[in-house]
Amino acid sequence: MGDSPVLGDYFVIKALEHGVQVIGLTRGTETKFHHAEKLDKGEAMVAQFTEHTSAMKIRGHAILYTKFGTIPVGDEIRDLTK
Repeated sequence: MGDSPVLGDYFVIKALEHGVQVIGLTRGTETKFHHAEKLDKGEAMVAQFTEHTSAMKIRGHAILYTKFGTIPVGDEIRDLTK
C-alpha cells in the first residue's frame, strides 16, 4: 500500500443502538472536528483514515471491526452475538 495515508486499511462501525455518532478529526498541528455522521441501530459505516482524517471518535454502543479484531464501543461490554 505504500506510505500514502489515503491507501490505509478500512474498518467498519456497526451501530447497536439509534444515534451512534461517528466524528472525524483532522490531521495536522491543530486537531479539529471536520465531519460527523449519525448511525441508527443496525446501520454500518465503512471508514478509512485519509490525508485529512487522523482519528475518529465514536459515541454510543457500536462494534468496531478492524484487521486487529472486533472492539466493542460504549460504556459497557455487550454480547456481540446479538
